[in-house]
Amino acid sequence: MPELPEVETMCRGIRSIEGLQVMGFTMCECRLKPISIQPEASVIAAILVGSKVHKVSRLGKRVLVWFSGNRVLVIEPRMTGIVMLEDPPNQTHLRLEFRLVRGDAQVGLTSKNPTLPMLGEQKLLFWDRRGLGTVSLMSAEELEQQLVQRLGPDALQMTPALYVENFGTSRREIKVALLDQKLVAGIGNIYAAEILFMAGVDPRSRCDRLTSKQWYRISEATHGILNQAILHEGSTLSDGTYRNAINGEGSYQQCHRVYDREGLACLRCESGTVHRIVQAQRSTFFCPTCQKKRGLHPSLSD
Repeated sequence: MPELPEVETMCRGIRSIEGLQVMGFTMCECRLKPISIQPEASVIAAILVGSKVHKVSRLGKRVLVWFSGNRVLVIEPRMTGIVMLEDPPNQTHLRLEFRLVRGDAQVGLTSKNPTLPMLGEQKLLFWDRRGLGTVSLMSAEELEQQLVQRLGPDALQMTPALYVENFGTSRREIKVALLDQKLVAGIGNIYAAEILFMAGVDPRSRCDRLTSKQWYRISEATHGILNQAILHEGSTLSDGTYRNAINGEGSYQQCHRVYDREGLACLRCESGTVHRIVQAQRSTFFCPTCQKKRGLHPSLSD
């Protein structure tokens, strides 16, 4: 589930580890479905223990932790993963644990009793209930070749012109196209529905039939919805899985206008009802009254 706002919240929440030194790295015992990790944990530990965290950044729906030596740990939470500092929802689904300290500590100082924390020690955790997340240690060059060059522009960098360039000739339905990370990075099922509602665009509309005004509204809605969701630290849905870096809930779910509101009155026109359809095996929520295939609802026209 984590989309751009949730992953951006994770990145901001763990940014305090910048400048810390890695004292230990452990792949936690978990009898459930294992996460994908490349290379194996022992190799990652051998490379990273003793190095320092240079910076934390985001790439689409991925958390990037940069280390000295131009190495980057790429964490993709996917459906149920959380990157956090403390207080995981439970120990059962804890997958990875970094131990970090500030300053040039002596590596191995706690080796006689590794269960005891050092003074000022900070942890970085990866928790994943369903085990669908992935973790990869890459060089900067590998990151560029394997991911950066294959992803579309970040959703927060999209403009009307970029939308037309990347989407304008596609015959796919706009909602389905918005989920294609090769066209735009960071948008998932929740925010695609919210963006299209705000823009007044029917999710079933073909990309090549949208007008310049509609692309402008989609671009504006992308920035408005995603930035507002970041301010609310993302959406914690009814399953409660997504949490921030200190195990707190996001609150943007309280601002959802159509997502998961099937059968309820439209919050904009009040005369329509939110419908649910299935597109590319994913649920789509929209108001047929406000989101017209042809033209815009009068309340959205200039």
